[in-house]
Amino acid sequence: MAPVRTTGAIVAAISFSMAAFSYFLFFKMNTSTLPFNNKKKRRKGVVDAIGNTPLIRINSLSEATGCEILGKCEFLNPGGSVKDRVAVKIIEEALASGDLVPGGVVTEGSAGSTAISLATVAPAYGCKCHVVIPDDAAIEKAQIIEAVGATVERVRPVSITHKDHFVNIARRRAVEANELAAKKAKASQVDGNGLDRMNGCTIDQEKENSDFLSHCNGGFFADQFENLANFRAHYEGTGPEIWEQTSGCLDAFVAAAGTGGTVAGVSKFLQEKNPNIKCFLIDPPGSGLFNKVTRGVMYTKEEAEGRRLKNPFDTITEGIGINRVTKNFMLANLDGAFRGTDKEAVEMSRFLLRNDGLFLGSSSAMNCVGAFRVAKTLGPGHTIVTILCDSGMRHLSKFYDATYLFKYGLTPTANGLEFMK
Repeated sequence: MAPVRTTGAIVAAISFSMAAFSYFLFFKMNTSTLPFNNKKKRRKGVVDAIGNTPLIRINSLSEATGCEILGKCEFLNPGGSVKDRVAVKIIEEALASGDLVPGGVVTEGSAGSTAISLATVAPAYGCKCHVVIPDDAAIEKAQIIEAVGATVERVRPVSITHKDHFVNIARRRAVEANELAAKKAKASQVDGNGLDRMNGCTIDQEKENSDFLSHCNGGFFADQFENLANFRAHYEGTGPEIWEQTSGCLDAFVAAAGTGGTVAGVSKFLQEKNPNIKCFLIDPPGSGLFNKVTRGVMYTKEEAEGRRLKNPFDTITEGIGINRVTKNFMLANLDGAFRGTDKEAVEMSRFLLRNDGLFLGSSSAMNCVGAFRVAKTLGPGHTIVTILCDSGMRHLSKFYDATYLFKYGLTPTANGLEFMK
Protein backbone atom coordinates (compact mmCIF):
# COMPACT_ATOMS: atom_id res chain seq x y z
CA MET A 1 0.00 0.00 0.00
CA ALA A 2 2.92 2.35 0.57
CA PRO A 3 3.67 2.71 -3.13
CA VAL A 4 0.04 3.60 -3.75
CA ARG A 5 0.16 6.32 -1.07
CA THR A 6 3.42 7.63 -2.54
CA THR A 7 1.99 7.72 -6.04
CA GLY A 8 -1.14 9.43 -4.78
CA ALA A 9 0.93 12.01 -2.95
CA ILE A 10 2.98 12.70 -6.05
CA VAL A 11 -0.14 13.09 -8.18
CA ALA A 12 -1.70 15.37 -5.59
CA ALA A 13 1.44 17.46 -5.39
CA ILE A 14 1.65 17.77 -9.17
CA SER A 15 -2.03 18.68 -9.39
CA PHE A 16 -1.64 21.35 -6.72
CA SER A 17 1.44 22.76 -8.39
CA MET A 18 -0.28 22.94 -11.76
CA ALA A 19 -3.31 24.60 -10.21
CA ALA A 20 -1.14 27.12 -8.40
CA PHE A 21 0.83 27.83 -11.55
CA SER A 22 -2.38 28.22 -13.59
CA TYR A 23 -3.82 30.60 -10.99
CA PHE A 24 -0.60 32.62 -10.91
CA LEU A 25 -0.45 32.74 -14.71
CA PHE A 26 -4.12 33.75 -15.00
CA PHE A 27 -3.78 36.41 -12.29
CA LYS A 28 -0.56 37.75 -13.76
CA MET A 29 -1.93 37.92 -17.30
CA ASN A 30 -5.13 39.63 -16.24
CA THR A 31 -3.73 42.10 -13.71
CA SER A 32 -0.89 43.04 -16.03
CA THR A 33 -3.46 44.38 -18.51
CA LEU A 34 -5.36 46.47 -15.99
CA PRO A 35 -4.88 50.22 -16.42
CA PHE A 36 -3.72 50.74 -12.82
CA ASN A 37 -0.98 48.14 -13.22
CA ASN A 38 0.22 49.13 -16.69
CA LYS A 39 2.14 52.37 -16.78
CA LYS A 40 2.09 52.36 -20.59
CA LYS A 41 -1.66 52.83 -20.53
CA ARG A 42 -1.49 55.91 -18.32
CA ARG A 43 -1.12 59.26 -20.03
CA LYS A 44 -0.40 62.52 -18.28
CA GLY A 45 -3.20 64.88 -19.15
CA VAL A 46 -4.85 65.84 -22.40
CA VAL A 47 -1.60 66.66 -24.22
CA ASP A 48 -0.13 63.22 -23.58
CA ALA A 49 -3.32 61.65 -24.94
CA ILE A 50 -2.68 63.13 -28.38
CA GLY A 51 -1.22 60.87 -31.04
CA ASN A 52 -0.69 57.10 -31.22
CA THR A 53 -4.09 56.83 -32.86
CA PRO A 54 -5.28 53.46 -34.25
CA LEU A 55 -4.66 52.43 -37.85
CA ILE A 56 -7.73 50.52 -39.01
CA ARG A 57 -8.58 48.48 -42.09
CA ILE A 58 -11.41 50.08 -44.07
CA ASN A 59 -13.10 46.79 -44.90
CA SER A 60 -15.50 47.90 -47.62
CA LEU A 61 -12.88 49.69 -49.71
CA SER A 62 -10.30 46.95 -49.15
CA GLU A 63 -12.69 44.26 -50.34
CA ALA A 64 -13.83 46.34 -53.32
CA THR A 65 -10.28 46.98 -54.57
CA GLY A 66 -8.33 43.90 -53.52
CA CYS A 67 -5.94 46.16 -51.62
CA GLU A 68 -5.44 46.75 -47.93
CA ILE A 69 -6.78 50.28 -47.44
CA LEU A 70 -5.93 51.56 -43.96
CA GLY A 71 -7.14 54.71 -42.22
CA LYS A 72 -5.30 56.55 -39.42
CA CYS A 73 -8.05 57.43 -36.93
CA GLU A 74 -7.07 61.00 -36.10
CA PHE A 75 -10.66 61.77 -35.09
CA LEU A 76 -9.87 59.89 -31.85
CA ASN A 77 -7.51 62.62 -30.63
CA PRO A 78 -8.87 64.60 -27.62
CA GLY A 79 -9.69 67.63 -29.76
CA GLY A 80 -11.28 65.42 -32.37
CA SER A 81 -8.88 65.86 -35.29
CA VAL A 82 -5.40 65.49 -36.76
CA LYS A 83 -4.80 69.16 -35.93
CA ASP A 84 -4.30 68.32 -32.25
CA ARG A 85 -0.77 67.24 -33.15
CA VAL A 86 -0.09 70.55 -34.86
CA ALA A 87 -1.52 72.63 -32.01
CA VAL A 88 0.73 70.92 -29.46
CA LYS A 89 3.85 71.27 -31.59
CA ILE A 90 3.22 74.93 -32.38
CA ILE A 91 2.60 75.87 -28.76
CA GLU A 92 5.50 73.86 -27.35
CA GLU A 93 7.99 75.31 -29.84
CA ALA A 94 6.69 78.84 -29.22
CA LEU A 95 7.03 78.43 -25.45
CA ALA A 96 10.53 76.98 -25.85
CA SER A 97 11.63 79.93 -28.01
CA GLY A 98 10.05 82.53 -25.74
CA ASP A 99 7.75 83.81 -28.50
CA LEU A 100 4.87 82.71 -26.29
CA VAL A 101 4.79 82.84 -22.51
CA PRO A 102 2.36 81.29 -20.00
CA GLY A 103 -0.62 83.59 -19.71
CA GLY A 104 -0.21 84.70 -23.31
CA VAL A 105 -2.79 84.35 -26.06
CA VAL A 106 -2.38 82.17 -29.15
CA THR A 107 -4.12 83.65 -32.19
CA GLU A 108 -4.99 81.80 -35.36
CA GLY A 109 -7.05 82.14 -38.50
CA SER A 110 -8.73 78.81 -39.17
CA ALA A 111 -11.71 77.28 -40.91
CA GLY A 112 -12.28 75.19 -37.81
CA SER A 113 -10.20 72.14 -36.89
CA THR A 114 -6.91 73.84 -36.00
CA ALA A 115 -8.85 76.45 -34.05
CA ILE A 116 -10.62 73.75 -32.05
CA SER A 117 -7.32 71.99 -31.36
CA LEU A 118 -5.56 75.18 -30.24
CA ALA A 119 -8.51 76.09 -28.02
CA THR A 120 -8.45 72.58 -26.53
CA VAL A 121 -4.75 72.35 -25.68
CA ALA A 122 -3.84 76.00 -24.94
CA PRO A 123 -5.22 75.90 -21.36
CA ALA A 124 -2.99 72.88 -20.64
CA TYR A 125 -0.03 75.21 -21.18
CA GLY A 126 -1.52 78.08 -19.19
CA CYS A 127 -2.38 80.03 -22.33
CA LYS A 128 -5.50 81.46 -23.93
CA CYS A 129 -6.75 81.33 -27.49
CA HIS A 130 -8.29 83.86 -29.89
CA VAL A 131 -9.59 82.50 -33.18
CA VAL A 132 -10.59 84.35 -36.34
CA ILE A 133 -12.88 82.20 -38.46
CA PRO A 134 -14.69 82.80 -41.78
CA ASP A 135 -18.42 83.14 -41.21
CA ASP A 136 -19.23 80.57 -43.90
CA ALA A 137 -17.60 77.74 -41.95
CA ALA A 138 -19.91 75.18 -40.36
CA ILE A 139 -21.54 76.92 -37.38
CA GLU A 140 -20.90 74.02 -35.00
CA LYS A 141 -17.16 74.60 -35.31
CA ALA A 142 -17.45 78.12 -33.90
CA GLN A 143 -19.79 76.80 -31.21
CA ILE A 144 -17.24 74.18 -30.15
CA ILE A 145 -14.42 76.75 -30.06
CA GLU A 146 -16.47 79.04 -27.83
CA ALA A 147 -17.61 76.14 -25.66
CA VAL A 148 -14.01 75.19 -24.80
CA GLY A 149 -13.27 78.75 -23.73
CA ALA A 150 -11.63 80.48 -26.68
CA THR A 151 -12.63 83.85 -28.11
CA VAL A 152 -14.14 83.61 -31.59
CA GLU A 153 -14.10 86.45 -34.10
CA ARG A 154 -16.20 85.78 -37.21
CA VAL A 155 -15.33 87.62 -40.41
CA ARG A 156 -16.46 87.55 -44.04
CA PRO A 157 -14.44 85.30 -46.38
CA VAL A 158 -12.10 87.22 -48.69
CA SER A 159 -8.93 86.52 -50.66
CA ILE A 160 -5.72 85.85 -48.72
CA THR A 161 -4.31 88.99 -50.33
CA HIS A 162 -6.98 91.10 -48.61
CA LYS A 163 -5.98 92.72 -45.34
CA ASP A 164 -9.16 91.42 -43.73
CA HIS A 165 -8.69 87.77 -44.64
CA PHE A 166 -9.19 85.75 -41.46
CA VAL A 167 -5.52 84.72 -41.38
CA ASN A 168 -4.32 88.32 -41.73
CA ILE A 169 -6.65 89.52 -39.00
CA ALA A 170 -5.38 86.79 -36.67
CA ARG A 171 -1.82 87.95 -37.35
CA ARG A 172 -2.79 91.54 -36.44
CA ARG A 173 -4.47 90.41 -33.24
CA ALA A 174 -1.20 88.89 -32.02
CA VAL A 175 0.62 92.14 -32.81
CA GLU A 176 -2.05 94.11 -30.95
CA ALA A 177 -1.75 91.83 -27.93
CA ASN A 178 2.02 92.31 -27.85
CA GLU A 179 1.65 96.08 -28.18
CA LEU A 180 -0.81 96.12 -25.31
CA ALA A 181 1.46 93.95 -23.15
CA ALA A 182 4.38 96.32 -23.81
CA LYS A 183 2.23 99.34 -23.02
CA LYS A 184 1.01 97.77 -19.79
CA ALA A 185 4.56 96.94 -18.76
CA LYS A 186 5.67 100.49 -19.42
CA ALA A 187 2.65 101.97 -17.68
CA SER A 188 3.15 99.81 -14.60
CA GLN A 189 6.65 101.21 -14.24
CA VAL A 190 5.36 104.78 -14.34
CA ASP A 191 2.03 104.62 -12.58
CA GLY A 192 0.31 101.39 -11.61
CA ASN A 193 -2.85 103.24 -10.58
CA GLY A 194 -4.04 104.14 -14.08
CA LEU A 195 -5.00 100.59 -15.02
CA ASP A 196 -7.92 98.42 -13.99
CA ARG A 197 -8.05 94.66 -13.66
CA MET A 198 -10.21 92.25 -15.60
CA ASN A 199 -10.09 88.43 -15.57
CA GLY A 200 -6.85 88.62 -13.60
CA CYS A 201 -5.16 90.77 -16.28
CA THR A 202 -4.55 94.47 -16.44
CA ILE A 203 -6.09 96.16 -19.47
CA ASP A 204 -6.13 99.64 -20.94
CA GLN A 205 -9.69 100.99 -20.79
CA GLU A 206 -9.13 103.13 -23.88
CA LYS A 207 -8.59 100.11 -26.15
CA GLU A 208 -11.42 98.81 -28.30
CA ASN A 209 -12.34 95.15 -28.65
CA SER A 210 -12.15 94.68 -24.89
CA ASP A 211 -12.96 90.95 -25.05
CA PHE A 212 -9.81 90.24 -27.00
CA LEU A 213 -7.63 92.78 -25.23
CA SER A 214 -8.52 91.37 -21.82
CA HIS A 215 -5.96 88.67 -22.58
CA CYS A 216 -2.59 89.34 -21.03
CA ASN A 217 1.13 88.58 -21.35
CA GLY A 218 1.28 89.23 -25.09
CA GLY A 219 0.26 87.25 -28.13
CA PHE A 220 1.62 84.68 -30.56
CA PHE A 221 0.33 84.06 -34.08
CA ALA A 222 0.25 80.28 -34.65
CA ASP A 223 0.52 80.66 -38.45
CA GLN A 224 -0.34 77.04 -39.23
CA PHE A 225 0.13 77.53 -42.98
CA GLU A 226 3.72 78.76 -42.84
CA ASN A 227 4.93 77.60 -39.41
CA LEU A 228 7.08 74.51 -40.00
CA ALA A 229 6.15 73.17 -36.57
CA ASN A 230 3.14 71.89 -38.52
CA PHE A 231 5.38 69.81 -40.78
CA ARG A 232 7.49 68.62 -37.84
CA ALA A 233 4.41 67.41 -35.95
CA HIS A 234 3.78 64.88 -38.72
CA TYR A 235 7.37 64.15 -39.65
CA GLU A 236 8.17 63.33 -36.01
CA GLY A 237 4.79 61.86 -35.03
CA THR A 238 2.26 60.75 -37.62
CA GLY A 239 4.77 59.39 -40.13
CA PRO A 240 6.73 57.26 -37.63
CA GLU A 241 3.47 55.91 -36.18
CA ILE A 242 2.27 54.79 -39.62
CA TRP A 243 5.64 53.16 -40.31
CA GLU A 244 5.54 51.27 -37.01
CA GLN A 245 1.88 50.26 -37.27
CA THR A 246 2.41 48.80 -40.75
CA SER A 247 5.81 47.33 -39.82
CA GLY A 248 7.08 49.25 -42.82
CA CYS A 249 4.91 47.15 -45.14
CA LEU A 250 3.01 49.75 -47.13
CA ASP A 251 3.05 50.72 -50.77
CA ALA A 252 1.40 54.12 -50.82
CA PHE A 253 0.16 57.07 -48.80
CA VAL A 254 -2.45 59.57 -49.96
CA ALA A 255 -4.03 62.67 -48.41
CA ALA A 256 -5.45 66.05 -49.28
CA ALA A 257 -3.70 69.26 -48.30
CA GLY A 258 -4.77 72.55 -46.77
CA THR A 259 -1.76 73.86 -44.92
CA GLY A 260 0.21 70.96 -46.39
CA GLY A 261 1.72 69.90 -43.07
CA THR A 262 0.25 66.38 -42.95
CA VAL A 263 1.01 65.32 -46.50
CA ALA A 264 4.48 66.89 -46.32
CA GLY A 265 5.53 65.49 -42.95
CA VAL A 266 4.22 61.97 -43.56
CA SER A 267 5.44 61.69 -47.17
CA LYS A 268 8.93 62.93 -46.35
CA PHE A 269 9.31 60.54 -43.41
CA LEU A 270 7.98 57.49 -45.24
CA GLN A 271 10.07 58.03 -48.34
CA GLU A 272 13.19 58.50 -46.24
CA LYS A 273 12.47 55.10 -44.73
CA ASN A 274 11.66 53.51 -48.09
CA PRO A 275 11.93 55.46 -51.37
CA ASN A 276 9.66 52.89 -53.05
CA ILE A 277 6.62 54.07 -51.08
CA LYS A 278 4.48 56.17 -53.41
CA CYS A 279 2.91 59.33 -51.98
CA PHE A 280 -0.02 61.09 -53.60
CA LEU A 281 -2.21 64.17 -53.22
CA ILE A 282 -6.00 64.13 -53.55
CA ASP A 283 -7.21 67.64 -54.37
CA PRO A 284 -10.77 69.05 -54.12
CA PRO A 285 -12.49 71.44 -56.56
CA GLY A 286 -11.19 75.01 -56.69
CA SER A 287 -7.71 74.10 -55.46
CA GLY A 288 -4.62 74.67 -57.55
CA LEU A 289 -2.42 72.03 -55.92
CA PHE A 290 -3.34 69.27 -58.40
CA ASN A 291 -1.95 71.31 -61.26
CA LYS A 292 1.06 72.34 -59.19
CA VAL A 293 1.97 68.70 -58.59
CA THR A 294 1.16 67.37 -62.06
CA ARG A 295 2.17 70.32 -64.24
CA GLY A 296 4.34 72.50 -62.05
CA VAL A 297 1.97 75.47 -62.38
CA MET A 298 -0.42 76.72 -59.70
CA TYR A 299 -3.80 77.39 -61.29
CA THR A 300 -7.34 76.07 -61.36
CA LYS A 301 -9.59 75.33 -64.31
CA GLU A 302 -11.69 78.38 -63.44
CA GLU A 303 -8.64 80.63 -63.55
CA ALA A 304 -7.45 79.12 -66.83
CA GLU A 305 -10.83 79.86 -68.42
CA GLY A 306 -10.97 83.35 -66.94
CA ARG A 307 -14.14 82.57 -65.02
CA ARG A 308 -12.88 82.63 -61.46
CA LEU A 309 -15.02 84.79 -59.20
CA LYS A 310 -13.74 86.87 -56.33
CA ASN A 311 -15.29 84.54 -53.76
CA PRO A 312 -16.33 81.44 -55.72
CA PHE A 313 -18.08 78.40 -54.36
CA ASP A 314 -15.19 75.99 -54.71
CA THR A 315 -15.83 73.01 -52.47
CA ILE A 316 -17.82 71.90 -49.46
CA THR A 317 -14.81 70.01 -48.09
CA GLU A 318 -13.59 72.33 -45.36
CA GLY A 319 -9.94 72.65 -44.41
CA ILE A 320 -8.44 71.28 -47.64
CA GLY A 321 -7.63 72.82 -50.99
CA ILE A 322 -5.69 76.02 -51.49
CA ASN A 323 -4.42 78.30 -54.24
CA ARG A 324 -0.95 79.04 -52.97
CA VAL A 325 2.08 76.96 -52.07
CA THR A 326 2.79 77.12 -48.34
CA LYS A 327 6.16 76.58 -46.70
CA ASN A 328 4.81 73.32 -45.29
CA PHE A 329 3.62 72.01 -48.66
CA MET A 330 6.99 72.83 -50.23
CA LEU A 331 8.50 70.01 -48.16
CA ALA A 332 6.17 67.32 -49.54
CA ASN A 333 7.60 64.41 -51.55
CA LEU A 334 4.81 63.54 -53.97
CA ASP A 335 4.71 61.07 -56.86
CA GLY A 336 1.46 62.35 -58.30
CA ALA A 337 -1.97 63.78 -57.63
CA PHE A 338 -5.64 62.97 -58.20
CA ARG A 339 -8.70 65.17 -58.51
CA GLY A 340 -11.68 64.55 -56.27
CA THR A 341 -15.15 66.04 -56.55
CA ASP A 342 -17.63 67.21 -53.94
CA LYS A 343 -20.12 64.61 -55.16
CA GLU A 344 -17.57 61.83 -54.67
CA ALA A 345 -16.76 63.03 -51.16
CA VAL A 346 -20.44 63.18 -50.16
CA GLU A 347 -21.20 59.76 -51.65
CA MET A 348 -18.07 58.23 -50.11
CA SER A 349 -19.02 59.49 -46.65
CA ARG A 350 -22.45 57.85 -46.88
CA PHE A 351 -21.02 54.64 -48.33
CA LEU A 352 -18.55 54.30 -45.44
CA LEU A 353 -21.24 55.09 -42.89
CA ARG A 354 -23.53 52.36 -44.27
CA ASN A 355 -20.87 49.72 -44.81
CA ASP A 356 -18.22 50.36 -42.15
CA GLY A 357 -19.93 52.42 -39.48
CA LEU A 358 -17.43 55.23 -40.11
CA PHE A 359 -18.95 58.67 -39.54
CA LEU A 360 -16.37 60.88 -41.20
CA GLY A 361 -15.92 64.57 -41.96
CA SER A 362 -15.57 66.02 -45.44
CA SER A 363 -11.76 65.95 -45.66
CA SER A 364 -11.66 62.37 -44.37
CA ALA A 365 -14.17 61.35 -47.04
CA MET A 366 -12.07 63.03 -49.73
CA ASN A 367 -9.00 61.18 -48.46
CA CYS A 368 -10.88 57.90 -48.87
CA VAL A 369 -11.75 58.91 -52.43
CA GLY A 370 -8.01 59.33 -52.91
CA ALA A 371 -7.24 55.95 -51.36
CA PHE A 372 -9.72 54.26 -53.72
CA ARG A 373 -8.14 56.02 -56.72
CA VAL A 374 -4.64 54.97 -55.67
CA ALA A 375 -5.80 51.37 -55.17
CA LYS A 376 -7.29 51.25 -58.66
CA THR A 377 -4.14 52.77 -60.12
CA LEU A 378 -1.70 50.39 -58.39
CA GLY A 379 -3.89 47.31 -58.69
CA PRO A 380 -4.78 44.55 -56.19
CA GLY A 381 -2.37 43.37 -53.53
CA HIS A 382 -1.08 46.76 -52.35
CA THR A 383 -1.31 48.42 -48.95
CA ILE A 384 -2.46 52.05 -48.96
CA VAL A 385 -2.69 54.39 -45.95
CA THR A 386 -4.71 57.58 -45.63
CA ILE A 387 -5.75 59.97 -42.87
CA LEU A 388 -9.19 60.02 -41.26
CA CYS A 389 -8.84 63.65 -40.19
CA ASP A 390 -12.01 64.18 -38.16
CA SER A 391 -15.51 62.81 -37.64
CA GLY A 392 -18.78 64.05 -39.07
CA MET A 393 -19.80 65.62 -35.76
CA ARG A 394 -18.49 69.06 -36.75
CA HIS A 395 -19.97 68.91 -40.25
CA LEU A 396 -23.67 68.54 -39.47
CA SER A 397 -24.84 71.93 -40.74
CA LYS A 398 -23.26 71.60 -44.20
CA PHE A 399 -21.73 68.31 -45.28
CA TYR A 400 -24.46 66.25 -43.58
CA ASP A 401 -27.33 68.69 -44.10
CA ALA A 402 -29.81 67.55 -46.76
CA THR A 403 -31.05 71.06 -47.55
CA TYR A 404 -27.55 72.42 -48.01
CA LEU A 405 -26.51 69.53 -50.25
CA PHE A 406 -29.67 69.82 -52.35
CA LYS A 407 -28.91 73.51 -52.94
CA TYR A 408 -25.66 72.56 -54.68
CA GLY A 409 -26.94 69.44 -56.43
CA LEU A 410 -25.00 67.12 -54.13
CA THR A 411 -27.78 64.96 -52.69
CA PRO A 412 -26.34 61.43 -52.29
CA THR A 413 -28.07 58.80 -54.43
CA ALA A 414 -25.57 55.94 -54.88
CA ASN A 415 -26.17 52.48 -53.47
CA GLY A 416 -22.63 51.23 -53.90
CA LEU A 417 -19.36 52.60 -55.31
CA GLU A 418 -20.76 53.38 -58.76
CA PHE A 419 -19.95 57.08 -58.14
CA MET A 420 -16.23 56.21 -58.34
CA LYS A 421 -15.70 55.94 -62.09
